Amino acid sequence: MTHDAPERSHLSIGEVLNLLQDDFPDVTISKIRFLESQGLLDPERTPSGYRKFYDGDIERLRWILRHQRDHFLPLKVMKDRLEEATAAGQVVPPDEPVVVIPSGPPSLFEEVTPAASATAASQDSTPKRPPPSRRREPEPTRARPAPAMPELPARPSINPLDGGATSASFTREELSAASGLSPDDLSNLAGFGLLTGRSVAGETFYDGDALVVALTAADFMRFGIEARHLRMYKVSAEREAGFMEQILMPLLKQRNPAAREQAAVNLGELAGLGDQMRSALLRIALRDYTEPR
Repeated sequence: MTHDAPERSHLSIGEVLNLLQDDFPDVTISKIRFLESQGLLDPERTPSGYRKFYDGDIERLRWILRHQRDHFLPLKVMKDRLEEATAAGQVVPPDEPVVVIPSGPPSLFEEVTPAASATAASQDSTPKRPPPSRRREPEPTRARPAPAMPELPARPSINPLDGGATSASFTREELSAASGLSPDDLSNLAGFGLLTGRSVAGETFYDGDALVVALTAADFMRFGIEARHLRMYKVSAEREAGFMEQILMPLLKQRNPAAREQAAVNLGELAGLGDQMRSALLRIALRDYTEPR
């Protein structure tokens, strides 16, 4: 006599990934682990260490991914709001409208929502003061998060640490058609070490990372920037990768699955910190050109 196995009330991390990828194509197992390492998620673990995601965990993850994608909320802001919701007995915070208060012309790095732009356009450019009897005391200025970098045109958004890009495969002709670059342009990128492929049966194939490089290089070329100018990004990435490798080497030398998983989590965190540092330093370096005078 056989018995049906009891239905599980939780999902594994792989099952969660399959559940979310239609709505969030960029989500990967590494990204979920990184969010957990930042304290935004806290899934239950089995005695053997496997994660167990229940409905509340999945709802929380959806909220995080949606607010990253739609509102560019920093991780710390989301973590604070999630902790407030937990303290109030809620799974996720209630959705709040995103209000952008312009203070002069928007800078290069300032995000202005379409609704805010339409409102600003509909108002007369000459400021109007209310009658003295209706004038209200100014409200205290609230600190705003650092403005986001300008949004790039639609393209595959891939975290180089996630490995999701390597599942794609393009021939040289397909890469040229997808990126809009000529074969000579692709050869120049390859000549400066920016574009690499793998040889199979005499033909070279390129993965999704190569497509991202080609698309980004095509956008640079609109500004007259050539492949030789882009080599500085490769040099910088290699130096940063070497620096991270030195930090993670003690874990990698242990040669056990738990240590390698921890190394992957640490690497995701380090990469996120590096992105934040580069963005902040770039804004500082360009402040004289982006801030209104």
